[in-house]
Parts: sequence; structure tokens; C-alpha cells
Amino acid sequence: MAGYLDAYGVADERKERMIKRVVLITLVVVIVVGAVYFTFRDWRQERTIKQFFSLLSGKEYQSAYALWGCTQDHPCKYYGPEQFAADWGPSSPYADASSIKILHEDNCGGGVVFDLEHPNTKNVGLYVDGDSNQISFAPEERCPGRHWEIWEFIKSRF
Repeated sequence: MAGYLDAYGVADERKERMIKRVVLITLVVVIVVGAVYFTFRDWRQERTIKQFFSLLSGKEYQSAYALWGCTQDHPCKYYGPEQFAADWGPSSPYADASSIKILHEDNCGGGVVFDLEHPNTKNVGLYVDGDSNQISFAPEERCPGRHWEIWEFIKSRF
């Protein structure tokens, strides 16, 4: 049975308001979920890099070398402990790890590339694998293929 005011479009107006609310709520949820995703998608890799800097600052070179997936007992084939000490040890240009800054990070699907800056030295790129969280030097090509740089685009506008 139809209501008294249905003939005047009250039911249609209620339906229209409900549709607007559902669309608005859905849009807000999508924006919030997207912001949370893009904020925290590289969180594990950032934590690994910061742990690496912390270990270097604390002069715990064995533990820092272990973040590369290498140990003294089982050194990496192409990156031995001597080379690691030359690159990151107390006599290296990066000995003061507290002054290393992350310039840029780039999500490459399988991992994250971090561009690092240190005073009086050449910038270096480190790659943290997404699955194993192992550190390595960034590849020359960085991230091959196209990928979205939404946050970089937004920052460049302001």
C-alpha cells in the first residue's frame, strides 16, 4: 500500500538521498584505504633500511652484514666481508651512518629502491627485496618499466 506522500515524490527523494550517501561513503572509504596502502606499503623495507643504519651507527658490522643475507661463515659470493667493510666499515666514506638521508624511495613491485645521500660522498642506491627483506645495491636500471609516482607528482605541485 502506497504512503500518503508517495504521490508527491517523497519516496523518490528518500531513495535519491540514500544513493548519494552510499556513493559518498564508498568514495571516502576508497580514498582512506588508498592513502593507508600507499603510506604503509613499504613499511617493512623502510624498517630494514633504518635497522641497517642503526647497526652501522652502533658499529655492529656483523649484524649489518647479515641484513645483506651474508655471514662470516657463509659470505656472499660477490660481496665478501672485506668489501662490505670497505664500503660500510669504520674507514669507509659512510662510516657516520647517522648523517645518511633517504632522498627518494621507489617501489619496484618486487622490492624498494632507496636513494641515499651522505655529505661529501657520492649518492648510493640500495635495494630491499620485498619477500626476504635482504639488502643489496640497487640495479643500474632502477625500476624497469612504467610505474606510478603519485606521491612524487603531488609533492612536485606544492
